[in-house]
Amino acid sequence: MVKYRVYPNITSIKINHKNQMSNRKFWIVSSTILLVAVVTIFAPGITQEINHGSIVCKNNCFQSIQVSSIENLQEIIGKDAQIEKVAEGFKFIEGPVWHPKGFLLFSDIPENTIYQWQPNQEVKIFRNPSGNANGNTLDLEGRLITGEHSNRRVSRTEKDGKIVTIVDEYNGKRLNSPNDLVVKSDGSIYFTDPPYGIKSEQEELGFYGVYRIAPDGKLTLLIDDFVRPNGIALSPDETKLYVNDSEKGHIRIFDIKSDGTLENGRIFAELKDPNKRGVPDGMKVDLQGNIYSTGPGGVWVFSASGKLLGIIAVPEKVANLAWGNNDYKTLYLTASKSLYRINLKVTGVKPFHGSQKSVGANGHSPVQVRFDRLKTLI
Repeated sequence: MVKYRVYPNITSIKINHKNQMSNRKFWIVSSTILLVAVVTIFAPGITQEINHGSIVCKNNCFQSIQVSSIENLQEIIGKDAQIEKVAEGFKFIEGPVWHPKGFLLFSDIPENTIYQWQPNQEVKIFRNPSGNANGNTLDLEGRLITGEHSNRRVSRTEKDGKIVTIVDEYNGKRLNSPNDLVVKSDGSIYFTDPPYGIKSEQEELGFYGVYRIAPDGKLTLLIDDFVRPNGIALSPDETKLYVNDSEKGHIRIFDIKSDGTLENGRIFAELKDPNKRGVPDGMKVDLQGNIYSTGPGGVWVFSASGKLLGIIAVPEKVANLAWGNNDYKTLYLTASKSLYRINLKVTGVKPFHGSQKSVGANGHSPVQVRFDRLKTLI
């Protein structure tokens, strides 16, 4: 039985900006009172017939909140931007990460499988069983780092394919179900540990934390007051850590101290819309410092200051996302049963791996190169 479908020659859904004036007139006529309070502009997506390899997008493929927001988001998303479905037929996919050899890895949690997708090729099974893997990232040597639900551990896949446990307990008690992860340029791993992959009677810790694994393997509990910690990301200069709380519907931000621990935690942004499906889950950052988080209705894009720039609407509920392709300007979206992508005008922050770990451009460290790049954009 075929469990998934690949779209090698896909007909994409193009964002349409030509009908904004007619759409605005409609809202002026029918919703004058509402528009006095808040001006809303929608750029309607095109509904296409289901031909071979085409997609139907009945909702807006591009959405922005205010008049100023559409201008800001268009600096990120070009007027000819497209959203593409590249594969479908999965159960619930998560944890995408782009491998430098030119393919995307992502987890299907209920299928207990990590898949490998490559342009113009069939989807392959990378690992089965996967320990009901969720989040994936790469370490400084390009090895796969994974949060496994059923094995309740953070694992590493060695170059020879051997899978080893990095951590699976804290103070002699089993972790809940490690979820999402991010690797810092010093080799440390930050990860979240909600209880999504286990039953309540299996919990041993009594809290849902955010942890740091030091380069020497030492595990440190950083924060223990989250309700459901989930997506996690570093700012381009690695001075800030962002963590989603799916239950609370917000992103928290922390300052990273010189020893890798956290301080000054505060609410960065709220992501709530009772009329849309989705919660703050996966999260990534671009080199300009903008934050991309899954949320109700699609992917919410915030500036580094916490201003909502706009929402990339997606036909299915998005769980996670990752930068990919050679230029890291393509955003891949794991959305329930399907895999999508959209090409953007900005460059994403890529996982450290291989030659990145020591010296970057002009003899500087990779994080210094990131920081210098960020300063030129401010």
